[in-house]
Amino acid sequence: MKFEEQYIKGVWLIKPERHGDARGYFCESFKKAEFENAVGHVEFVQDNESMSSRGVLRGLHFQRGEYSQAKLVRVSQGRVLDVAVDIRKDSPTFGRYVAVELSQENGCQLFIPRHFAHGFLVLSDTAQFQYKVDNVYAPQAEATLRFDDPALGIKWPTEGMQLNLSEKDKKGMTLDEIKLNIAK
Repeated sequence: MKFEEQYIKGVWLIKPERHGDARGYFCESFKKAEFENAVGHVEFVQDNESMSSRGVLRGLHFQRGEYSQAKLVRVSQGRVLDVAVDIRKDSPTFGRYVAVELSQENGCQLFIPRHFAHGFLVLSDTAQFQYKVDNVYAPQAEATLRFDDPALGIKWPTEGMQLNLSEKDKKGMTLDEIKLNIAK
């Protein structure tokens, strides 16, 4: 596996090595020793999976405080634009984001540390999205950052696409609201 730290400290693009032949391919999608050598110790406690159709935008989700989650995300079918936004209170990159395409073809994964908002837009007809988390879901701590907040400037590739968002995601907080919220 190749580990490439992104321009926001703590966010890693991980490229598994695939071995293929006429039957298909094989790769290791997670190897604890290699992961910890590159990224550091993370105790994953739960695996999640979602299936979504083209135009579905999930996010930008996060959990507050002690319930914050680090995530290792990948796409096993289809393709998405995956986005991680730094919402760490004292970070020099607060409000900046990393956006990468994850797909079954490229096999890439993204590691997102705690205290980041995360979301993705489905670019293919359908996408199966899988992720490991290091903390369980806590509904009382969940929150959403608006995907279209102008302060973020995320360039979602939505041309010719009908967006499909949950009511929760349509009503997310702005970056300024989050800044005020975490300053308390």
